[in-house]
Amino acid sequence: MVNKLTLGVLIMMVAFIGTSNRANAQSGSDQVIGNWMSAEKNLIVQVYREGDDFKAKVIWFDDSDDPSKPMESRIDDSNPDKSLRTRKIIGMQVLRNLAYSPSTHSWENGMIYDAKSGREWNAAASIDKAGMLRVTGYWHFKFIGKTMKFSRVTPSEIMMVSR
Repeated sequence: MVNKLTLGVLIMMVAFIGTSNRANAQSGSDQVIGNWMSAEKNLIVQVYREGDDFKAKVIWFDDSDDPSKPMESRIDDSNPDKSLRTRKIIGMQVLRNLAYSPSTHSWENGMIYDAKSGREWNAAASIDKAGMLRVTGYWHFKFIGKTMKFSRVTPSEIMMVSR
């Protein structure tokens, strides 16, 4: 009777540990989800998950370079695809297809779009020890790419910059 009870407790513990490990792995990949402001404080993106892919869209940017064109009216006029040149920058998806790699604790094999140039680049992302999101856009080789840093922002912080 004690052996059956001990075996039952062991089975429940193994099941619980297996479930909690899956939950921890899930939360590891989902760390990137949220709102992030660039280190230059001129851009905020919202990172979200769609299936197994992680994506990002523009939710705010500094439009002080041309006060006659508020950010809500800016369009993707540098896009090489003429049919996309009328889409608004606000809400535009700029990062797609990132997949979480548990072995490196990073998000890999994505594509990032640069609305200023109208170009798309390979992309990878990671969160450093300080909690900064590091997104690297590159052409085939990461070591010759450009890395942007982002810090997590709260909804109230977004409201502050949006004024």
